[in-house]
Amino acid sequence: MSQYTLHKAETRGHDHLDWLDSRKTFSFADYYNPKRMGFGALRVLNDDTLAGGRGFGTHPHDNMEIISIPLEGALRHEDSAGNKGVVAAGQIQVMHAGSGLFHSEYNNSEDQTAKFLQIWVFPEELNTAPRYIQANLPVTSQENTLYEFIAPGNLAIRKDTWFSKGTFTKDAQLEYQVHREGNGVYAFVINGNFGIDGQMLSTRDGLGIQDTMQITIRSLEQGATLLLMEVPMNIQ
Repeated sequence: MSQYTLHKAETRGHDHLDWLDSRKTFSFADYYNPKRMGFGALRVLNDDTLAGGRGFGTHPHDNMEIISIPLEGALRHEDSAGNKGVVAAGQIQVMHAGSGLFHSEYNNSEDQTAKFLQIWVFPEELNTAPRYIQANLPVTSQENTLYEFIAPGNLAIRKDTWFSKGTFTKDAQLEYQVHREGNGVYAFVINGNFGIDGQMLSTRDGLGIQDTMQITIRSLEQGATLLLMEVPMNIQ
């Protein structure tokens, strides 16, 4: 029988600084909830807004896949492996921290805010060579379709992980087929309203779904946008 874990937007952790407004689905930094330590291999899902010209100064990471998805504006990246880049809305940044590196992420605009999702996924192997990838998200001009942008063989972070995103018209419905038995799917509503297996979700709500191979998704609003993250539940 399918299992569901619903995280309403207003129940997330919240850090509000003069330069950062951060909503945290799972425990992170100063927000700690023992019931929210991740969803399978999905460890972090932060919904961040950076003030103009501000950002995260140089700091270390290791053994984590770190995905940044700008929703508005652009981020400026630099790391100790010599990678530099600006990633904007419509693009994605993947940093495989591997054996360790230092990096910084700043709002590329001095006077406009930048909004992005920061997502961490546990890696398959530890202490591998760090790498950095920046890519365009699929052109989603066709509504009512989920577009895979992370998958084995295509911007892969794990051989058992798939990320998809789509924008839908009102009352559009589709079936999502889970790729691998034992995987779970975490649905995050970027905007709008959805019914997912009968569970009602609104903007910035999240829903973890496991023990199923098929998920029914129905859009309840024109222009509603959904992010799906399929990950292994057993990461031992």
